[in-house]
Amino acid sequence: MNALLAGFAILIVGDSHMATRDYLITTLHDDLAAQGAVVHSYGMCGASAGDWVSPATISCGRAERHESDEPQIERSESSAWKIDDLVAKHHPDLIVVEMGDTMAGYGQETMSLAWIYQQVHLLTGRIAARNIPCAWVGPPWGSEGSSYPKTFARVKDMSEFLTTAVAPCHFIDSTRFSKPGEWPTIDGKHLTENGYRAWGADITTAVDQLASQLPRQR
Repeated sequence: MNALLAGFAILIVGDSHMATRDYLITTLHDDLAAQGAVVHSYGMCGASAGDWVSPATISCGRAERHESDEPQIERSESSAWKIDDLVAKHHPDLIVVEMGDTMAGYGQETMSLAWIYQQVHLLTGRIAARNIPCAWVGPPWGSEGSSYPKTFARVKDMSEFLTTAVAPCHFIDSTRFSKPGEWPTIDGKHLTENGYRAWGADITTAVDQLASQLPRQR
């Protein structure tokens, strides 16, 4: 247990990497809880950053998990959760945002930088308005040549852009955790169970390093 995280309330929100059992909603959630944190996790398949702020419908499923409970997985169409509602409910000391793949425009010739910036700042603006520290986790490398038209070059470009765009959140660059293609995937985008275990552990280490700098909200 990390004494710095003991009793620390952490809210995690993310995309499909957080929306299926044995993905980050299992590995990252468990790793942070093992450090003594009080963890609440939410994932929405296909969600971009603005979907956590403005009214949106999630068509491919969502999931949530609270402390030591098992994940609750929904596969039906549902309304998006709102970051303001989750903050009011859980009073987090830290918000971890896992997002990047859904906004990178895989398969498109270029990234829509203005749109990505707008999306990111819709969410970081709501977090900043509550004066809550946050960490933004960028996408992992994934694989090339699979059902998702993900490329290492686009992941690199997206990560570099997020580095400059997510302030006041701290940026956690997932591309630093492995070499391109090192973590195998099931479809080019979503990792195998071992990959999610490694990614969750690396994110937890990064959060541990931030903990000494962060004030508690209560």
